[in-house]
Amino acid sequence: MNLLKNLGMTSTLLAAAISIAPAFAADEHNVGPGLTAVGAPLGLHGVDPVAFIDIGNRIAGSAAFTATYDGVAYYFSSNKNLTAFEKKPKHYAPQNGGFCTFGVSVGKKFDGNPNYSSVVGGKLYVFLNEDIFKLYQKDRAGTITKAAKQWKKVEHIAALEL
Repeated sequence: MNLLKNLGMTSTLLAAAISIAPAFAADEHNVGPGLTAVGAPLGLHGVDPVAFIDIGNRIAGSAAFTATYDGVAYYFSSNKNLTAFEKKPKHYAPQNGGFCTFGVSVGKKFDGNPNYSSVVGGKLYVFLNEDIFKLYQKDRAGTITKAAKQWKKVEHIAALEL
């Protein structure tokens, strides 16, 4: 009887640990739920970050061209873009873990939607929605500077805790 009781408690603790650990790890990056075929969550809503930065175009990537960087899978629209990313992943990965830059600038983590984004100085910044994007446009440099400072503080804190 004690063995069954201990097994039940161990199972419960294990399930709790498993459900908590991925949420925290995934919270350092704004990623989609679930895992891609390469075993990592999908970043940037599947949009090709190289096409975004190099040609300013939001092109949906394909699972056929996938690279993983910092535990996040990114999709690309071509092998050329995949190769470019693999050579300079830090350059192409979205800033602030892919979270909304304006949100990060005020110490929060919100979804970064590639439909509302900006490439500044060759770096990709994403925003929650159109209204937030308009707020950012009123003080672009200030928002980016504040977000860079805040990101160091909130990067490893779960969004639900902020």
